[in-house]
Amino acid sequence: MSTGTALAVDPHVVTCTLAPRYEAVRTARDFARTALQRWGLGELFDDVALVASELVTNALRHAIGARPDPSGGALDAFPGPALPDGRLPIRISLVHRAPQVVCAVSDPSSIGPVAREADFVAESGRGLHLVDSFSRSWGWHPLGGGKVVWALFEAEENAVPEIGGRHRRSA
Repeated sequence: MSTGTALAVDPHVVTCTLAPRYEAVRTARDFARTALQRWGLGELFDDVALVASELVTNALRHAIGARPDPSGGALDAFPGPALPDGRLPIRISLVHRAPQVVCAVSDPSSIGPVAREADFVAESGRGLHLVDSFSRSWGWHPLGGGKVVWALFEAEENAVPEIGGRHRRSA
């Protein structure tokens, strides 16, 4: 669940602080849907939601230590409610500067993400490949108390809904 959504003074910059539980992935998708619809960019939702899900999952799994259940079931929840200083450790931000949208997820780890060699039989390890495929570009930057991982999307102005399914642009 979200601990609250804060709208900055600029209506094209929105941030949501996420609780360190796997429900945060759904909260991030809901947050993205609301922001994109508010900006009239609902056509970006599928791509942004997938990338937001991957980035938040990575933050939960690698930055704060939650891990898959050994039985193959649900993911273990983060054991504590907050960092020692009381801050909740993960935030998702969306920034809209026409015609682009940036999805950024910050977390308390200073270790940057590393895309692994694709292993198509492994149960995990493809998240950053998905981020790369569904965004125009992505990267990360260190912060004073962690890092931010971001992905850039292009919003097509005056986009016309396509018939026959979703079209992916070629690189």
